[in-house]
Amino acid sequence: MAKFYITAAIPYVNAKPHIGHALEFIQTDVIARYRRMLGDDVLKLSGGDENALKNVQAAEKAGLPLQEFINTNTELFHGLSKKLNAEFNVWQKGSDTEHHYPSSQELWRRCEKNGDIYEQTYKGLYCVGCEAFYSPDELNEMGECGEHPGKKLDNIEEKNFFFKLSGYQEKLIQLIETGDMKIVPETRKNEVLSFIKSGLKDISISRSNERAKNWGVPVPGDDSQRVYVWFDALNIYQSGVGFGWNEEMYKKWWPADLHVIGKGITRFHAVYWPAFLMSAGLSLPKKLFVHEYFTVDGQKMSKTVGNVYDPISILDKYGADPLRYYCLAKISPFTDGDFSEEKFKESYSSDLVNGISNLLARTTALCEKHGGYPYNEVKHPNLLWTSVSSEIEAFRFDKALWLIWEVIKNTDELLSNKKPWSINLKSEEEQLTYQVILNTAVNNLRHAGECLKPFLPETSEKILKMLSGPSIQRGENLFNRIRDGFPPSRE
Repeated sequence: MAKFYITAAIPYVNAKPHIGHALEFIQTDVIARYRRMLGDDVLKLSGGDENALKNVQAAEKAGLPLQEFINTNTELFHGLSKKLNAEFNVWQKGSDTEHHYPSSQELWRRCEKNGDIYEQTYKGLYCVGCEAFYSPDELNEMGECGEHPGKKLDNIEEKNFFFKLSGYQEKLIQLIETGDMKIVPETRKNEVLSFIKSGLKDISISRSNERAKNWGVPVPGDDSQRVYVWFDALNIYQSGVGFGWNEEMYKKWWPADLHVIGKGITRFHAVYWPAFLMSAGLSLPKKLFVHEYFTVDGQKMSKTVGNVYDPISILDKYGADPLRYYCLAKISPFTDGDFSEEKFKESYSSDLVNGISNLLARTTALCEKHGGYPYNEVKHPNLLWTSVSSEIEAFRFDKALWLIWEVIKNTDELLSNKKPWSINLKSEEEQLTYQVILNTAVNNLRHAGECLKPFLPETSEKILKMLSGPSIQRGENLFNRIRDGFPPSRE
């Protein structure tokens, strides 16, 4: 049994999660479920990026003790993953002093031992939203970071520790060009290579206690400094699987087979992270899958901007699978896609209620009409799964679900055209025709149900159970129509 270690990005916990976080959690879960279907031993990790300056500022604004604020918001993210039926095997907190702190300090010491950490005074423009320094040529015409428009950058000058990123330029180029660390899609790979080839500069990897408000991982050997949040947050991928505290666990799971990230943090994962690991003499992640964003009126959904949508309302009303379907079927992983509750409802009604739910109801009702109709499975390979799995391998979840829904539509058309309910079954020929039609419909639905396992796990289970035999009976609707009394009021 092969191991497969997959991670979602580690979200900041300065505010409660939004629909964009749900998108990534769902995508990560689909890949994990798919790998389990292939027989892999899978571990799925995320956690709370808790040591960021923005978290400190948010707690101060809320008037709450910092650790209490952090714990509350981190649990909201963890809770979201559970509501999405996408819970993680490991949820690693950045403020964990027992495991994460010593792990990050061990990473620091290894880089320092290799001669890649030095101290100097630095002055630059700092985006608290990104927790990163930017040069003027990286900002827009308003002097703002592209990820956080309307947010003024801080002009910072202080003595920090620096990492010799410039010394890893050629190694990173070779790493990415050879595919030793793959970046999907190709456009993001090319962007990363262009950034590296433009010339890498050394980066600050610490903050003064004063600016960090005494929060975060202390720099080994210098109690006046705290570890830079990205150096520490990226290491959650290692600290969560034992680096620095459980060598047996670490050897089993590291390196990560796949990091799932949003496009706004590509540089940190594709440039900084592998450089830190190479400096420390550690194995590198094998692949990065970089997805696009949910947008509102074409603008990135962001807690900083304030144009966020809380997914909990939809989850409470409709359950996990309808939102999973929308995020996977209606949003291409490789282009930004707008989200609105109106679009979600359209998808729910057309594809789930009038699509797969209606087809299953029609098919099982026809079976029940004739005494439960013994289901005689047609033995042939599930060719649909071959096509669907190919799309999952390429992270084209929308294409995979399109293939499944084509089968659903074609099966629905088969019933509408052949009208098996009008066959009187008085002759053997009519009975055979009826059996062939229903066998085809039932088989198609079973194949669709199998293929839906990584995408809509609850729906898949219901379909396969209803069609398991030895006779088939009409059951409850997979999805109910939006009408009075449904979805239930939250008041």
